[in-house]
Amino acid sequence: MTRAFIFPGQGSQTVGMGRALAEAFAPARQVFEEVDDALSQKLSKLMWEGPESHLTLTENAQPAIMAASLAIIRALQAGGLDLARHARLAAGHSLGEYSALCAAGAFTLADTARLLKTRGQAMQAAVPVGKGAMAALIGIEIDGAEATVKDAAADGICVIANDNAPGQIVISGERVAVEKASEIAKQHGAKRAIPLNVSAPFHSPLMQQAAERMREALAKVTIRPPAVPIVANITAAEATDPETIRRLLVQQVTGRVRWRESVAAFRGLGIDRTVEVGGNKVLTGMVKRIDKELETVSLDTPADIEAFAKTQ
Repeated sequence: MTRAFIFPGQGSQTVGMGRALAEAFAPARQVFEEVDDALSQKLSKLMWEGPESHLTLTENAQPAIMAASLAIIRALQAGGLDLARHARLAAGHSLGEYSALCAAGAFTLADTARLLKTRGQAMQAAVPVGKGAMAALIGIEIDGAEATVKDAAADGICVIANDNAPGQIVISGERVAVEKASEIAKQHGAKRAIPLNVSAPFHSPLMQQAAERMREALAKVTIRPPAVPIVANITAAEATDPETIRRLLVQQVTGRVRWRESVAAFRGLGIDRTVEVGGNKVLTGMVKRIDKELETVSLDTPADIEAFAKTQ
């Protein structure tokens, strides 16, 4: 099997996440301790006990989701996993790209936690509350979504934020324009438009202030060549050069998450199985919609990890 390890994005957080991993595996417990120390915050307590309203804040959810993914990776590594030998590449959805880079050794765990805390704070602060919005367009294909946001542009900024899978596209921008796009999306093939309960218009030009803040933060961090190539959100192509990775992570803040294109490229890169590291099978569901021939496995629980470790 030639595998791609894939890492989830925001929205996969739940109260209790990672607790069973910490109880079952000492290396997983150490991840949560390292992240707490890096952030000078008891993030693990928030992850395990809530309240949910605090966990879902962008600045907490982003490092929390990463920590849960890396806890799984560390537990697997203690059992013999070596990404350089056992994976062909890695990829992550939005913040998951940072998790993928950390798993592949490009970032330290502490740097990853601090970068994601900064990223969450910067994205939250970039746009006044109420000015931006996001919506999921269901049943529409990419051409129809492109036409929808083009038609809504007269009312303000509106772009495709996430091209997740066939029939599942997220738009982002100024509230008035996103609401207009949601109204006219059915004319271009959408079955429905669902407003998203998010705090800011992620992956849109309105995030430029956050992109500049991430440019500054990333400039201060060492990025090493990853153990395996990372398929970048912004290009849907492999990246291994540290300076290229740094540039793409800045662009990712305002740019489109090309997840459908990324997974569609896997087959040509020799991939026949994806391994989702945390995330409650959200990405696995997308993978199955994009390429039904890819085999999939999702790792969330200690039992999942123990079963997977036996296949190494």
